[in-house]
Amino acid sequence: MSTPTAAPVAFDGPDALRQSLASGAPGIALASLERACADPAARLLAHQHIQAAVSGPIDGGPHTGLFYGAPALAFLLHCAATFDERYRPAAARLDPHVLRIAQTKLTDAAARTRSGDPAPLHEFDLFYGLTGIGALMLRRLPGSDAFADVLRYLVALTRPGVRDDVPRPGWWTAENPDPTMPTPGGHANLGMAHGAAGILALLALAMRHGHVVDDHAEAIERLTDWFARWRQETPDGRTWWPQWLTAEELHTGRVDQTPGRASWCYGTPGIARALHLAATATGNPTRSADAETVLLQCLTRYDVDWPTDAGLCHGLAGVYQTVYRAAEDAPRSALAGRLPALAAGLHTTAAAGPAVAEPGLLNGSAGILLAAETATNGYVHSGWDVCLLIV
Repeated sequence: MSTPTAAPVAFDGPDALRQSLASGAPGIALASLERACADPAARLLAHQHIQAAVSGPIDGGPHTGLFYGAPALAFLLHCAATFDERYRPAAARLDPHVLRIAQTKLTDAAARTRSGDPAPLHEFDLFYGLTGIGALMLRRLPGSDAFADVLRYLVALTRPGVRDDVPRPGWWTAENPDPTMPTPGGHANLGMAHGAAGILALLALAMRHGHVVDDHAEAIERLTDWFARWRQETPDGRTWWPQWLTAEELHTGRVDQTPGRASWCYGTPGIARALHLAATATGNPTRSADAETVLLQCLTRYDVDWPTDAGLCHGLAGVYQTVYRAAEDAPRSALAGRLPALAAGLHTTAAAGPAVAEPGLLNGSAGILLAAETATNGYVHSGWDVCLLIV
């Protein structure tokens, strides 16, 4: 395995794809690893896929994150080391680089805060920002000063501010959430992948593991209250949240959106799981039961907001894995009873959908195979779904 590059390098083509947890070799390797955990005959193939991911130059620049570069490969090797201790030295060699990347991101975030500019998504999100780096550090470097600093940074993001004479959450960004969906004046992202649900999930998971900083519980409460404020209901009583809030929506207090797809990345399942984690971390059974009810509502029928693909990010694989992890925390709920139907729907949709033609983790066959392994085995061996912040 090559030493991670310390300075930003313009990786592209095969070298960039090789380091992409979202769409490249690390996700494929994770799928092979999870299969090998259950089937010793698959171990050689898993090792070959892991070697393919880590063989070559590794990007360790400040633009990297949990889903790309040195942190992505560190996560892969961490999962591999839980299965085979021979991967532990390689995983440990990447730890200093993860710490350095985290510190660089924190330094840049502090400078941005002093300037008064809103935070860009890549500063704090799960894919490339400090939420994702924090998810990795919680498993690899939980006692480090840098991890505590990441938690302090995220706690600070939950504190409200004012911009253009209008109250704004601390994670307000001036960017559009999607190039095809402009949000004049910026937006507050609510999703697990890029927004408040991811921040809430990491703070809750850190608390569950005993890692707490000043104002930590209050930050969880602020985010929980935020989701309560913007909670919506369909005419038949099912809960949903907007994917994000625009400046106009904050100003009027009214959501000008319709329910989106039920998905891990932006939809109600991911948000409900973040709230579920927060409720269990803070010991609030009423809120836990409410989050479980919201998840169950997502599963009551296949309708216009049900995923039309089988993938992990937007589709049934992500819904299945999210519900599976919630059911683990709620053995007395009805969630576990819905898993067989979800698994059947996953297999049916995967057979008919185009996502299986893609190899990657988030939108392709690797993610579908990983969720299918969970459904088949009733257990997650490698801890791969840590990268989704649902456990």
